[in-house]
Amino acid sequence: MDAGRVRMVRTFFLRWRARRIFKLVTMFSRLKDIESRYRDLEQLLSDPAIVGKQGVYQKYAKEHSDLSPLVETFREYEKIGLRIEEDLALLRESDEELKELAREELPQLQESLESLADRLRILLLPRDPNDEKNVFLEIRAGTGGDEAGLFAEDLFRMYARFAETSGWKIEVMSSTAAGGMGGFKEIIALIAGKGAYSRLKYESGVHRVQRVPITEAQGRIHTSAVTVAILPEAEEVDLQIDPNDLRIDVFHSSGHGGQSVNTTDSAVRIVHLPTGLIVTCQDEKSQLKNKHKAMKVLRARLLDAAVKKHNDAISETRKNQVGSGDRSERIRTYNFPQGRVTDHRIGLTSYSLENFLNGDIRFMIDALTTHFQADALKHSGQ
Repeated sequence: MDAGRVRMVRTFFLRWRARRIFKLVTMFSRLKDIESRYRDLEQLLSDPAIVGKQGVYQKYAKEHSDLSPLVETFREYEKIGLRIEEDLALLRESDEELKELAREELPQLQESLESLADRLRILLLPRDPNDEKNVFLEIRAGTGGDEAGLFAEDLFRMYARFAETSGWKIEVMSSTAAGGMGGFKEIIALIAGKGAYSRLKYESGVHRVQRVPITEAQGRIHTSAVTVAILPEAEEVDLQIDPNDLRIDVFHSSGHGGQSVNTTDSAVRIVHLPTGLIVTCQDEKSQLKNKHKAMKVLRARLLDAAVKKHNDAISETRKNQVGSGDRSERIRTYNFPQGRVTDHRIGLTSYSLENFLNGDIRFMIDALTTHFQADALKHSGQ
């Protein structure tokens, strides 16, 4: 390579480096502060006086764990940056073999550095405080009659299988049968597992299904809709509920189709008087267990409403989250004749509908997470 080509390559990387430094100067300042805090935490966690204080130790350990991915990525970024500096220096040497090696390595290092910088920007985004929480999955049949109820059951099975493959636990809190054809008019379940909310929060909205119902004699395709809501579980420390604001009614369970009806007053209905929210649980034979489940669901709904009221930028209102259940509102369409599932927010289509409904939805969740992270980056100014 002639001297002019060498100068051109070196100039390119010097200009690229200058642009990167200009764009990342604020981010570097934040990262240096975070790394300093990380080192402080390492010292605190090795201090016998802190180790003996279980509550304090756990607090510091969690903060250290939360910062680890960011600090480790930043340190790797710095290592790659140093290697680029070294290769740029080699371009000024007289040894042609070393210069050729540097020229071959620089593009790969640049690509790695760009990838790490993107990762750092994402890690620096403000964290959703609910991301690590368990979630309440609420599925309700919308328009479409019996077919909507049957598809509500299909969606519940889909999320249950995904939860199982993710190592999470799922517990039905309450359910209402749709009718003679089967399915659910409504089903609410608790999904417990690390990061459940962060992975499932983009599933909220209207899910539309297009297929030929089993009762359709002429083979016509019908369109139905089901609403899904994902609510973070609220602990008592998150939200205090005044017992005087509650009206608790007990009644006989209505039972489920074909099942024996419990003749005791075990079913529980809780009304939150200030908001008018109503939660009913009757799946358990124990009144105490039904009340406990109903309170957990109520607490999650109240926390969700409180978050939306104070920060619309983070979470829309409950009505906007799940829509009205009308066919025209949808985030995703499941088309059975074509074996297709399409997410309309990101324009992603898969023709593996059967696998999707069997819980193979990880690729869709990954794509949605990437999309909304990119959107958050665009609005963050990073």
